[in-house]
Amino acid sequence: MSLCPSPFLPIPEPNRHQRKRGQVQLRATGGHGMTIATTDLLGSDQVGVYLARVGNVVFHPLELEPASIEILDATLGLERCPISIGGSNLIGALLAGNSRGMAVADIVSDRDIDTLTSYGDVVVMEGGVNTAGNLMVANEHGAVVSPSIPRDGLEVLADVLNVDVAATTVAGQDVVGSLAICNAQGVLLHPDVTADEVEVIRSVLSVDPMVGTVAFGSPYVGAGACASDTGAVAGQATTGPELNRLEDALGLI
Repeated sequence: MSLCPSPFLPIPEPNRHQRKRGQVQLRATGGHGMTIATTDLLGSDQVGVYLARVGNVVFHPLELEPASIEILDATLGLERCPISIGGSNLIGALLAGNSRGMAVADIVSDRDIDTLTSYGDVVVMEGGVNTAGNLMVANEHGAVVSPSIPRDGLEVLADVLNVDVAATTVAGQDVVGSLAICNAQGVLLHPDVTADEVEVIRSVLSVDPMVGTVAFGSPYVGAGACASDTGAVAGQATTGPELNRLEDALGLI
């Protein structure tokens, strides 16, 4: 039983002194070295399920092939941290945050926590509401979380991430982290997002939302892509128009 009144267990920050084989599309955009790529990771086009961008770091599975790692380096331009959260490769579904802190599912091991806390404060989401990457989308301005997270949990997240936090659905669904992808310049949302949801998201993340799809029509844009402030990677089935929309929404062109 947790000693905390909410399903969150804060972790203090310590003192810090088989990608599927196939064609990869990689292109520079905007004339500033920014890039976008399409690829599959570990045989899946749901690359956002396996990747968690947290501040200036991208957390990824231990087993990625060298070719996949090269693509991440070329597109995202972030420090990489290989990790297995509780033995799972689904890093993007289990972890979310910003440069100040992050939330992670309660399957996390002590060893995982040691790794994560070297990059910021950590809060463990306990109980049935624990897949942080599916339930939250965040940037340096704010965080949008699932309504399934209780009010005291929102307060903990606001403290750990040091941003405003608001709860809303996206297109009427609770898995907001799977249905949205954001960076410092923008956010791409499920095409069926409502006007009220858009206003909450715009206000909290302080960016202008756009709608779109990835992976040949999938509205699960958060599960299907991963982005930094200068580049993005999406599933190999993602079409040219979808890539253009992703670039526009996230200010990559």
